[in-house]
Amino acid sequence: MSVTNQPVGLKAAIKHLDALPAMPVVVQKILTLSLDTDEGERELLKLIDKDPQIAAKIIGLANTPLFGSSKKVSSVSDAAMLLGITRVKSVAVGIAVMSTLTRQPMGRLDLQKLWLHSLGVALAMRILARAMPARTRPLDDEIFLAGLLHDIGYMVLNFLDPKQSDELQARLAANPERPAQEVEAELLEVGHAELGAELAKHWDLPEDVAVILRYHHSPTNEAAGSGQPLVSMVNLAEKLLTSFGITEFVESAIADEEWEALGINPERAEEITEAILAQSEQAKQLAATFG
Repeated sequence: MSVTNQPVGLKAAIKHLDALPAMPVVVQKILTLSLDTDEGERELLKLIDKDPQIAAKIIGLANTPLFGSSKKVSSVSDAAMLLGITRVKSVAVGIAVMSTLTRQPMGRLDLQKLWLHSLGVALAMRILARAMPARTRPLDDEIFLAGLLHDIGYMVLNFLDPKQSDELQARLAANPERPAQEVEAELLEVGHAELGAELAKHWDLPEDVAVILRYHHSPTNEAAGSGQPLVSMVNLAEKLLTSFGITEFVESAIADEEWEALGINPERAEEITEAILAQSEQAKQLAATFG
């Protein structure tokens, strides 16, 4: 289908504020909290406790083997002690954002698989961060938020135009070895990366978040600079986990320069790749908590 034959309005729709949902109130409140004070931490935990969906998923996350709990976690406060308050904050934001964009029925976009992919990328980024020099390593909450939200544009498309979303998912499934950006370019006025960035702008999220969402498939773009190193971390994680969870093919070849851009010795590539692939199996258990 050529661009001229497609339904018009997707590009126009994202320019009108009423076409996109409002930022969830809980996200607005969470983003204003300062977590370097006891009061800020208490307020975060209270907000999460008031939202049964977020609370249940945070507790479920804490009970997965990935975080090594020796006893069953049954409260948000215990989950925060195990996971860390900043990670709890970013995961809560991710849950609320996805919930806001969820349509019923979801059509061909499989929300469970999107969670699996997003969590897999977030966890892979955490492994990459450990291999990076401490001075350039992003904060843990930034890593998780970038990983969880990087492909949110697929949900934005499904929210704005379910029919085009279904067609895109069908084409991606029928062309599993073609880069997603090529398939999108044939069908859509606006791809998932730009749609995600538009949502971030609409919600007045930090500029670097919008940059990460827009350029995670093109990290060498000059405009991606303000989102680095997270843009490159998302890109590298997706290459290491190509088509993990969702049907979104990306080229898996990684040049030495891509490792070096993150301050990682390319000689460690095999070791890091093995660690990420091993953890991806655990991510499948983790994703089940977000079903």
